Amino acid sequence: MIRNRDIICLDWEVGYFPEGQAGPDRYVHASVPGAAQHDIAIADGYPDFRLDGNYRLFDWMEDVVFLYRTEFDIPGMAGDEELWFVSKGIDYRFGIYVNGVHVLSHEGMFSPVEIRLTPYLQKSNLIEVRVDRVPKRHAFPQDRTQASDVVKPAVGYGWDWHPRLVPSGIWDDTGLQIRKRSFIKDCHVEYKLDDTMSMADIRVKTDVEEASGCKVEWRLFDASGNMVAEVEGPVGEDIAVALPNPKLWWTHDHGTPYLYRAETRLVGRSSEIVDTVESRIGFRRIRLVMNDGAWREPKEFPKSRSAAPAQIELNGRRIFAKGSNWVCPEIFPGELTEERYEELLHLVVAANMNILRCWGGGIVNKDAFFSLCDSLGILVWQEFPLACNCYPDDMKYLRILEQEAVSIIPRLREHPCLGIWCGGNELFNNWSGMTDQSLPLRLLDSLCYRLSPEIPFIFTSPLNGMAHGNYLFRWNGMEVFEWMNKSHCTAYCEFGVPGISPKEVLEKIIPEDCLFPPREGTAWEDHHAFKAWDGNPDTWLAEKTLEFYFRKAETLDELIENSSLMQGEGYKAIFEEARRKKPYCSMALNWCFDEPWPSAANNSVVAYPLIPKRAYYDVAAACRPLCASARFSKFQWAGEEIFSCDLWLLNDSFDSSGRYRISVYVCCGDGDMVHVLSWETPELQPNINIEGPTARISLPDWDTDRFNVIVSVDGHPEMDSTYTLAYRKADKVSLLPYRGMNITE
Repeated sequence: MIRNRDIICLDWEVGYFPEGQAGPDRYVHASVPGAAQHDIAIADGYPDFRLDGNYRLFDWMEDVVFLYRTEFDIPGMAGDEELWFVSKGIDYRFGIYVNGVHVLSHEGMFSPVEIRLTPYLQKSNLIEVRVDRVPKRHAFPQDRTQASDVVKPAVGYGWDWHPRLVPSGIWDDTGLQIRKRSFIKDCHVEYKLDDTMSMADIRVKTDVEEASGCKVEWRLFDASGNMVAEVEGPVGEDIAVALPNPKLWWTHDHGTPYLYRAETRLVGRSSEIVDTVESRIGFRRIRLVMNDGAWREPKEFPKSRSAAPAQIELNGRRIFAKGSNWVCPEIFPGELTEERYEELLHLVVAANMNILRCWGGGIVNKDAFFSLCDSLGILVWQEFPLACNCYPDDMKYLRILEQEAVSIIPRLREHPCLGIWCGGNELFNNWSGMTDQSLPLRLLDSLCYRLSPEIPFIFTSPLNGMAHGNYLFRWNGMEVFEWMNKSHCTAYCEFGVPGISPKEVLEKIIPEDCLFPPREGTAWEDHHAFKAWDGNPDTWLAEKTLEFYFRKAETLDELIENSSLMQGEGYKAIFEEARRKKPYCSMALNWCFDEPWPSAANNSVVAYPLIPKRAYYDVAAACRPLCASARFSKFQWAGEEIFSCDLWLLNDSFDSSGRYRISVYVCCGDGDMVHVLSWETPELQPNINIEGPTARISLPDWDTDRFNVIVSVDGHPEMDSTYTLAYRKADKVSLLPYRGMNITE
């Protein structure tokens, strides 16, 4: 395990050649970490793959071999030091050669590489990394099933929000390290909190290279730099210490994500410090427990399995998990930087989210992602790289899966942000065909139990009781308001409402003559506006739905405005309704937070690279710990119709509070607000919602296609909520139920 040692960066170049040829005809500059395809594209003057349909220019690179090379002289070293070649990630099947000697063959992008170079060194040295062509289980169909026998993210093979572009190459930190002959290979800190969480029993396990006569010292420092615990012991033995009254790590919305600094030192015979590694520790207890009422289901005979536990208990407190699904923020993950992660994760916190589900179709993120989630107080639901495929029981695949998992689990297990291990995405569905008897999932369960038993494990998402979907504002004639109000689930782990990207994104990716109106067969389709999901020609643009509620847009600005409104109100409705269903429901995670390249239309709330949509702000409002809320039965209303909404006070805070006076108004545009109802709430109790009265009014006959509902809390504007709903004049709309009108087909 590579920890806290400087990596000496090298100057790399890369070439390509067809399998069977001796080597490349030429080399070009390579960015490491990065992606071989992108290096070749830049050198050859390819247009930006993010624009129009340019990503298709990369197709041929799936079937060539890439060869990286770098030359270096031996750096200055002391007599007790040696030189190592290290890499945190090379994608996917590769071989490494040092001065022409083949020293390693490997499959898997998440296992680190550590090669002691001393036996191979010369005055001038050459390292070569041969990366084989993209693995494919079969030639056709060219889709995610080609990745169903490898531990490589399936998303690059094509998804409804990700183009077919499969990365290859050196994708994580790679270079030289100078190490002493005796060094700390790994240090694992285990702890257990007592039932009152007032005592932490700590056990330190170290793995040391060539350390005869040495001892291990371990010290713990609080956030102010004060040493609060220390212990030492002989190499090869666990050492233990107790920490009274540890400060606990919390998600940012429930407390302070408190972190201690740990220092592990290898001390020589003469008391000299031979090696030191540092890490951060957050003391917390995380559990996944049964939701309130879940044991009572199913209610009827024959009795069967109850809903799976989906309630997160953090430090003894049952919290409502509000968050999103995280996808890799770049097509080429090698180009991800700590700064990129930081920008996005600060948006997560600002959206009042406390959890991210790292979806199994993508990468296991770089170290910086988890360190930032630690410090920002964001829980991480981490899936292994299995998604929407039937992964095999054969021994070769299982061997690679075990190798990769045994690298992933120790790397992540000490991060306090890690909240859930999950086998992968949608594996218990008919398109995957796996069960809890499938050997890959049994293997992952056993490895997580052996290496990280303190973190909950689930086989896949969703499990019984949980929900994935829906992903459209209106489906089979039913709006999000209707299906969500009627639903009964313990957790909503995926749900989506599509929205068009901001104009500044569209103008960069779509040629000017194709910008408006959107048309199939143009860059709109390349960027997921048409035929992206489930064979539906209307996804993700949803033009038919927009035209059902609003007049046909006459400009691009009008189209974006209508789409943004619908996405924001749809997401707000789902998040708030999920919270109303507490305590049986305990989780709401939309699909998705970010995107890896600029989409024309998508379910994301943040457009590439870092542009919040209107829906982002609506979700942030819906996830406030304490807010007034209105529950609607539908989106579109008519003049002279009796409008109604149910009032709620949503509360995920564990602080006691007082009583509130809440008022409801309706208005059209900038017109006068019409008062509908005022409500004096009872005393607010910790973590308890309050259901209020129903507000009713006969709507005026406005000349508009939308109106606002304002829920105002006297003296607390930070708790106010505003909703925008669709409207039609009384003489232009039938007041008969519209169910059965399927505008998505």
